[in-house]
Amino acid sequence: MPGASAFAFGTAEVPEPGPGEVLVRNTWLSVEPYMLERMNGQVAYMPPFDVGATMDGAAIGEVLESRREGVSPGDTVWHLLGWRELALARQDDLVVPVDTDVAPPSAYLGVLGTPGLAAWIGITDIAAVQAGETVFVSAAAGAVGSLAAQIAKLRGARVIGSAGSAAKVEYMTDELGVDVGLNRHDGPIAEQLAAAAPEGIHAAFDNVGGDHLAAAIRAMRPHGRIALCGAIARVDPDTPGVDARTLYEIVVRRVSMRGLLVLDHMDRLAAFREEVGAWLRDGRIRSRETVLDGLDAMPAALNGLYRGENTGKTVIRLDG
Repeated sequence: MPGASAFAFGTAEVPEPGPGEVLVRNTWLSVEPYMLERMNGQVAYMPPFDVGATMDGAAIGEVLESRREGVSPGDTVWHLLGWRELALARQDDLVVPVDTDVAPPSAYLGVLGTPGLAAWIGITDIAAVQAGETVFVSAAAGAVGSLAAQIAKLRGARVIGSAGSAAKVEYMTDELGVDVGLNRHDGPIAEQLAAAAPEGIHAAFDNVGGDHLAAAIRAMRPHGRIALCGAIARVDPDTPGVDARTLYEIVVRRVSMRGLLVLDHMDRLAAFREEVGAWLRDGRIRSRETVLDGLDAMPAALNGLYRGENTGKTVIRLDG
């Protein structure tokens, strides 16, 4: 885990926007596990962060100046130039206006942002959850898992979720509507899952990997489906993983497993926001945020994700 010495804060001159460029004052910054992996050069689908360069990530902000068609001063926008107070988006940088009448700005980093899209794609398309099925969602109190669990419930499934504390289990069951909450500290997750689903599970949405994925495979009914979204357990070298015997269970049970990268599904963003936005407005889906204040909170917030300090989506609030 990176200590304070891994980060340096600085200031820079912000030039006037040129043709096609947009100047944004950031108000909300996203904190996500992949950021640490990019620091370590461990993300195969994205380049590592350059040492000495400004980090980046999803952010919400207010447009101060714009020389881009379709983007006006005063607009609230989503973009990928976080980890800074002012962002100058160049011609090729994504700048997407968001509707704050539908949801608060920070929601577009969580429930209506890429975490929500990942949950929706995983449950709807990859795991293809159907009414009456039993679904296991690991890390179901986190940014993605909490939404995956709720979407599975809205699809008519019985949902079993795991988390890392009694308080998070209570949050899952009392607030999110998860049918059975498992605390990974209460014993081997495979034994807990087998007791919660003695007839097996039809599908799983995995954010953890390691022993959680192995447990899901061994609990899977024939022709089950698993959406692989994350593997946060891999940061601990002592965490047991999926061994050859467990892999053979995939063959025996004819299980389908597919990896999920949300960047492959951005064409579904409008459809996702239409359905999930409606659920959010009428209260059928809930979203909790762990909010920290100030740019200097980013490093601690990133480490906190791996220590399980967050419930729901972690965001940084910047003062105006």
